[in-house]
Amino acid sequence: MGVFKTVLDTYDWDETLKSIYTKTEADVVAALRNDKRNLEDFKALISPAARPFLEDMAQESRLLTQKRFGNTIQMYAPLYLSNECQNICTYCGFSMTNKIPRRTLTDNEILKEVGYLKSKGYNHVLLVTGEANKTVGVWYLKNTIQLIRSQFANITIEVQPLDQEDYELLIAHGLYAVLVYQETYNKTEYKKHHPKGKKSNFYYRLETPDRLGKAGIHKIGLGSLYGLEDWRADSFFTALHFKYLQKTYWKTKYSLSFPRLRPYSGGLAPKVEMTDTDLVQLICAFRLLDEDVELSMSTRESEVFRNHIVNLGITSISAESKTNPGGYVVEKQSLEQFEISDERSTEIITEMLKSNGLEVVWKDWENSWQ
Repeated sequence: MGVFKTVLDTYDWDETLKSIYTKTEADVVAALRNDKRNLEDFKALISPAARPFLEDMAQESRLLTQKRFGNTIQMYAPLYLSNECQNICTYCGFSMTNKIPRRTLTDNEILKEVGYLKSKGYNHVLLVTGEANKTVGVWYLKNTIQLIRSQFANITIEVQPLDQEDYELLIAHGLYAVLVYQETYNKTEYKKHHPKGKKSNFYYRLETPDRLGKAGIHKIGLGSLYGLEDWRADSFFTALHFKYLQKTYWKTKYSLSFPRLRPYSGGLAPKVEMTDTDLVQLICAFRLLDEDVELSMSTRESEVFRNHIVNLGITSISAESKTNPGGYVVEKQSLEQFEISDERSTEIITEMLKSNGLEVVWKDWENSWQ
């Protein structure tokens, strides 16, 4: 069984970008008419030529999502365990060079945070750490999963990439899904944004979903940090990666997320701005490419944007997120990883979803249907 590196290395970034920008309205029309869309169709749907067809794309995206997921949307909450990190990343508030107070939650502190999330109704938690192998390595993660496993139907992690045997260990103790974002698929620019730490190894990160697939994980979440580079190229390579994984590890479920580069304490401005309209176009394009993939939206987006996007293809959404360790109960005032935009309570988000005709699902899709 191969790895995605062999696929990616056959593509040239600049040529791919050019092929997207030279798509025509005729290509877009053909993509919209095609029931079984491929990656060339996806290029057309994310191209500037598709902009006049955004309403058509949105309507089709909504219909496909309702057909597959019904009028439901899943709710989850992130639980930040640690902001300790050994990487230097130009865009992140947790970067090793930032002189901030570092904190890693103890078992008792984790349980206090969990108590808060349970009081709000959450049954699906996303555990998040910085990348610090000594303090929040595989044994810390194993301990945390064992500690909280009885409290949640699904436990997902977004942490440092691990080896296959580490994932196998965590899966055996109750890990359900792993999110791992490549940030950018541009190998040259990746090095500039990740100059130091284990994360500077482009291919080790790139091959993480392969290790997850081989380990037998239930679900893999992919994405890029849109704004580091041209969003159209990075979204194409995300789609390429997703389709490769879907074909190779066909028993695994997949989700896609859409983080846009956001300000943090002292942070990096986006190199290429991704507008709200751009993001709507991308979400609809992914839904038109694949009606089964889960599409997730975090609190990085504004209230108004999230109110509108929930009916256009999104299948899971977070609320009331605190992006610092202990942010719910233990230590409400510490540096956040990025500045969130939608700070409404879980209750208000739930009411907003209901007013949009959506039923809230508190577990993961697969488990809630069994």
